[in-house]
Order: sequence, then structure tokens, then C-alpha cells
Amino acid sequence: MKQDVEKGEKEELIQPLIEQQNIVACKEDGSHKNENRGTIGMVLLSTFVAVCGSFEFGSCVGYSAPTQSAIRNDLHLSISEYSLFGSVLTIGAMAGAVTSGRIADFIGRKEAMRMSATFCITGWLAVYFSKGALPLDTGRVFTGYGIGVFSYVVPVYIAEITPKNLRGGLTTVNQLMIVTGSSVAFLIGTIVTWRTLALTGLIPCIFLLLGLFFIPESPRWLAKVGRKREFEIALQKLRGKDADVSDEAAEIQDYIETLQLLPKAKMVDLFERRYIRPVIVGVGLMVFQQLGGINGIGFYASETFVEAGSSGKVGTIAYACLQVPITIVGAFLMDKSGRRPLLIVSATGTFLGCFLTGISFYLKGHQLLHAWVPMLAVSGVLIYIGSFSIGMGAVPWVMMSEIFPINIKGAAGSLVTLVNWLGAWAVSYTFNLLMNLSSSGTFLFYAGFCALTVLFVAKVVPETKGRTLEEIQASMNT
Repeated sequence: MKQDVEKGEKEELIQPLIEQQNIVACKEDGSHKNENRGTIGMVLLSTFVAVCGSFEFGSCVGYSAPTQSAIRNDLHLSISEYSLFGSVLTIGAMAGAVTSGRIADFIGRKEAMRMSATFCITGWLAVYFSKGALPLDTGRVFTGYGIGVFSYVVPVYIAEITPKNLRGGLTTVNQLMIVTGSSVAFLIGTIVTWRTLALTGLIPCIFLLLGLFFIPESPRWLAKVGRKREFEIALQKLRGKDADVSDEAAEIQDYIETLQLLPKAKMVDLFERRYIRPVIVGVGLMVFQQLGGINGIGFYASETFVEAGSSGKVGTIAYACLQVPITIVGAFLMDKSGRRPLLIVSATGTFLGCFLTGISFYLKGHQLLHAWVPMLAVSGVLIYIGSFSIGMGAVPWVMMSEIFPINIKGAAGSLVTLVNWLGAWAVSYTFNLLMNLSSSGTFLFYAGFCALTVLFVAKVVPETKGRTLEEIQASMNT
């Protein structure tokens, strides 16, 4: 049975690689026949299985917001101890990020997802059985490591199996499932105990582990490691048994053979001139995504609403319900409007949301327009999360999966993911401290970074819509 599964995986993997070749061929003869004759059934199934890891990611991130009061009361934790619990997730994720690229390159995309799910299951069980801060934090580190690997390997896997005309939308499903998992954790956390909520985190891991038996490995990874027959089988399976994948397969093979002539990239090699532009784009997007304050605002949304004089539960539910539909809209727009317009609109909206929230706390601190404070704070946070969900949440991860050549993808992916989680840790750990110093100043500080994001995207970030991975990577190195 294992051989059958691997055979199926090989067929599926071959199709993504072949599809990119078809794109080049289509440009030469004006035909898109190969691209249209295939089926996307296996691509959709493979994407659905992979994004169970994204849902798990969201479940972990969303866990701390609705459980703060209950965990502190049950385990007698101080605010600093709970802040450590909230932020230690990102410490584990940083460790996962550092190793994610190498792991995914060494054992494959599927095995990396399987390993991540095992870490998450171990972590949730540790949280469930916790009687004090140490096992609680240990479990959080384990889940953090798991989602640190997921945050790299899931979008990369989806990008490598997906036809170019669907790549943006399907890669965005990664972010959609992250916010769905976070929203579900927010909502369920208002009605169940924190221990029960920890058990719900096991569900997406179980679905993922089962689903991995039925989907193929990434064709590009198989081609890279020299498993040519498996590569062809996987690509054919992904594109459909009647699809002609010869052009796509040839393009992928030629591209990888060219890259194999280059020495294996180390982290220090990423700063060579030929790679510096994609590194600046990838790292820059992650820095601005995090320094815009998303993890501080998201982790402690309930407390922010309460401090502004609004209902923490009502605000949190509204926050949770808004993320999913807006992210769906962003997924549909990804391959229509392009990456750059979404980023600019999104960053502009997050600036407005932070600015309004900062003004609300300023008014509260100076006893001005007191009746307007709760409305401004809630409106600002909801505008912020809606704007973030339509672009800044998903697009940096989509572009991370597109812009790096496969010979540096492991090292570059690890660097970019590490930077993202380092920023997430810094923001989530310092948020409460900054709020104690100046609530208005905290949000205006984030607003400043959101404004800088608009400038960065306008000046530095390229458009990748409608281009094969090989075309994107070639243009980034010219």
C-alpha cells in the first residue's frame, strides 16, 4: 500500500512542475491547451490536506486570547507569567523556522508536515495536563515548533504543486485557514474550558496525518533530489491522467538541472548580490507584517477591548467573525488584482485602524469625548484586522513561496520565517508592557510602521501575478 501511495504521490508531484513548463510553451505557441485539459481535483485535495497545518497554526495563535483569565485564575499566574506563556509560542516557532527549510529539503515537504503535526499533538497534550507554569510553557514551545515548520512548508508545498493561474488563490488558502483556526479558537474559547480548548487543537493534526497518506509529494522536490520517475508520476497525478505534462516536466527539470550546477546555498550566501533582491523583499515583508502589531493586537484583543471600555467577549467575537470573510475576499482578488495592490490597500487600512485606536486611547487618557472612546477603539481594531486579513496576512507568505530559487529556498525560507517569528515574539511579549506605558503611543507606533509598509511595497516589491515560479525567480535575479 505504501508503494501505491508513493506512486500516486509521484504522479501528483510531476504535474505542478510540468504545469510551469506548459506556461512557457504556451507563450511560445499561444496555446494553453495543456493547462486547461488537466484536472485540479488532486491539487485541491492536496491543498486541503496541507492547510490542516495552517488551521493548526491558527488554533495555536488564537488559543491565548480567550483563555487568559481562566488560565491565570486556575494556575495562579501573574501577568508576566501569562505574557511569557503567550509569547513562548513564538520562541518555539523561531526554532521551527530556523530548521524548517533544511528539514523540508532533507526529508521532503510531506514528511516535514508529518513531523510538525507530531510536535503539535505532544504540545497540546502537555497543555491539557498542565498543573503549573512549566509544563504549560513546555507544551506551548512544542506547539510553537510545530507551527514554525508549518508556516514555511505549507505555502511552499502548495506553490510547488499548483498551476500558475491558481497559485495565488490556493496559496492564500493557507492564510484563510490560519485565520479560520484562530477565529474558531476565539469562538470556542468563549464557551469551553481552556483544557477542552487545548484538546480541540488535536483535531486538525489528526486530519493532516491521515490525509498525507493520500496525496503526492511535491514534484519539484522530487526532481531536485533526483527521483525522476516519482517526479513524473506525481506531476501527472496532480495534472490529471489525460493531461500532457511533458512541457511542464521538461521546464522544471531543465530549471532544476541548471540550479544543481550551483553550490548548495548557506545562510551567508543569501547576501550575495544575485540573491539580495529576493531576500530584501521576503525579509522586508515579514518585518513590516509583524511590526505593524498584528500579534500583539491579536493575542490580547479581548483585553484591549476591555481597557477601552467595551465588552471583551463581544469585541472578540466580532474580531473572529470578520477575519474569515475578508480573507476569502483577499484570496479571490489575489490572482485578479495582483499582489502589490492588495498589499498597498491592506497596509493603508492597517494604518487607519491603528491610528483610530491610538486616538481613542488618547481621548480616554485626557478625559475627552468619553462616549466615543469604546466605539473608536472597537472600530479601529476591526478596521485593522479586516485590512490585515485582505492582504498583509497572506501576501507575504505567498511571495515567500514564489520569489526564491529552489537551490536557496531552504535557507532563504528559514531566514524569512525566522524573521517573522522573531518579530512576532517581540511584538507579543512587549505589547502589554507598551500598553502599560502608553496605550495611545503603542497604537500610533504601530501606525507608523504601517505607513512605512506602503512605501516599501511601492518602491521595492515586484508583481508576481500570472507568472511561473521560474519566470519570477529569473526576473528577481536580473
